[in-house]
Amino acid sequence: MTALLPLLILLTSLVPAVVIFFLPERAWRMRSAINLAGAGAKLGLVMYMLDRVAAGALYEFGFPLVAGLDLLLRVDALALLFVTLSAFLWLLTTIFAIAYLGHGPNQSRFFGFFSLCVFATTGIALSGSLITFFVFYELLTLSTWPLVVHRGDAPSLAAGRLYLAYTLGGSAALLLGILWLEGLVGPIEFTVHGSLAGVDPGTLRVCFLLLVGGLGVKAALVPLHAWLPTAMVAPAPVSALLHAVAVVKAGAFGILRVVFDVYGIGLVQGLGLGLPLAVAASATILYGSLRALAQSDIKRRLAFSTVSQVSYIALGAALAGPAAVVGGLVHLVHQGLMKITLFFCAGALAETLHIHRVEELDGAGRRMPLTMLAFSVAALGMIGVPPVAGFISKWYLGTGALQAGQVWVIFVLAGSSLLNAAYFLPLLYRAWFLPAAGGAAGPDRAAAPLGEEAEWGLVLPPLVTAAAALGAGLFAAVAFSPLGWARLIVARDYGLW
Repeated sequence: MTALLPLLILLTSLVPAVVIFFLPERAWRMRSAINLAGAGAKLGLVMYMLDRVAAGALYEFGFPLVAGLDLLLRVDALALLFVTLSAFLWLLTTIFAIAYLGHGPNQSRFFGFFSLCVFATTGIALSGSLITFFVFYELLTLSTWPLVVHRGDAPSLAAGRLYLAYTLGGSAALLLGILWLEGLVGPIEFTVHGSLAGVDPGTLRVCFLLLVGGLGVKAALVPLHAWLPTAMVAPAPVSALLHAVAVVKAGAFGILRVVFDVYGIGLVQGLGLGLPLAVAASATILYGSLRALAQSDIKRRLAFSTVSQVSYIALGAALAGPAAVVGGLVHLVHQGLMKITLFFCAGALAETLHIHRVEELDGAGRRMPLTMLAFSVAALGMIGVPPVAGFISKWYLGTGALQAGQVWVIFVLAGSSLLNAAYFLPLLYRAWFLPAAGGAAGPDRAAAPLGEEAEWGLVLPPLVTAAAALGAGLFAAVAFSPLGWARLIVARDYGLW
């Protein structure tokens, strides 16, 4: 039975997706129940495995895809780090999406693809080989496109076309890199190290560029990032899914797998690939922050913030110092908690007070205090203010940079934090310290009374994720905290700590 656990985790998303596609639009209670049951079951299975994987257990399930090629699912510590995040956030995003969409049109289609997207993300996390990873990676592209274009208007369709152009192009590069490598050494599993020994170093460098370049599209590495801010025309639950749970995390997670489990940290450094990747990640960190500073639309500001923040993960992998690797791994979780909080709050502000732009935030803290409290915790965490989780990530990345002898990275991290403060603090100042009458007016906004909050389904998820981001910082020393789990991975699986 335990051998089937990876498959059961996948089915908790796939079965709801298939069932929901065939539900009539009026069956909103059944649709919501199926969504929540699937998300709850996935989280329960993940919780069951945490203690066992921490003790050294490895769950594996494989079945033939075609002759001589297997689809391999494996639950190791790194997979469980990602799948725990996605399971926890899927449950909360489902609650938020049900409240956000209400009784709007095409909900069976939306929630069907929503669950299919989580199925693909879970498959990426549990992939035990490169080709398995690619299958689920492509499914993620195809299942998220209908969510991006859900509204069906001209901006949504244009964003969908740009999204496909970028992601399918990236997938082509990724597939070429996989086929090239596997043509030389055979099928590559993520736990088999040394399989690239004897391959021409020049070939390995080109394949690394293809793999990381293909994955860098979804991870929004500059200059492969343009699809992400454009995709912000999608509904807020989709934006939350893209930024914190699924697409950009899939790209960042793929880069971790390539560096750690395909090439190995030693080979990456030996080939001289670590420094170029660190430079690319650092350039993305600063560029994303600078572009965020110039955005007056709240969701676009958050989108460029994602471009910046996700590259912390790649930076940690590239530096290869023990603390830096821990910082990159733990930021996979920390960024997800903080960024999904910000998008939840942006969606609640838009739905309740019709606030979409920075200048419309005046007085929002008095009108929606719980929502803005959650937003403030996440924003301060993004800046790196202790004790929120973002501080932990940056501390370990900075320490790791010194361990690796890359002092210049400290200036990148400091510059990024200053820019984070420059584009987040004005939002908090407007919300908490300016009166509502001082902002951009509008009939809906002017009529909203003080103390008005969104409905509970829009308020509860960001409060929970903000509390989780704060708790991840306050209780970072606990063994089962995200930091404790990242240290376990680095020490046991990669022998660095």
